[in-house]
Amino acid sequence: MAVGCGESVEMDGNDSVGIFQSSSWGERVFCKDCGSSMMWRSRDNKHQNVSVQVFDNPQAFEFSNQYFVDKKPDNYSFANDTNNMTEAEVMAMFAPLSDGDSNG
Repeated sequence: MAVGCGESVEMDGNDSVGIFQSSSWGERVFCKDCGSSMMWRSRDNKHQNVSVQVFDNPQAFEFSNQYFVDKKPDNYSFANDTNNMTEAEVMAMFAPLSDGDSNG
């Protein structure tokens, strides 16, 4: 679970931060000390989604969106109503367009 932060994320202490390029347009940011996932971001930094567990009070956030709902196991569901996006919808939102421009 993650919190959408747009382009607003700034980090201190970058010595412990690792970055893994997970696709041609996305990156995963993690702690090099413990391996915890910290954030997913688009390579242009226009979309930054920070793990809810990075925050001091993760309960302060409302769970409102699910991505790749068409790929989830049948026995995996949440109690509250959410905005559900399929793989195609997520890719259309984040992935680069075919002419080399990026969605935004």
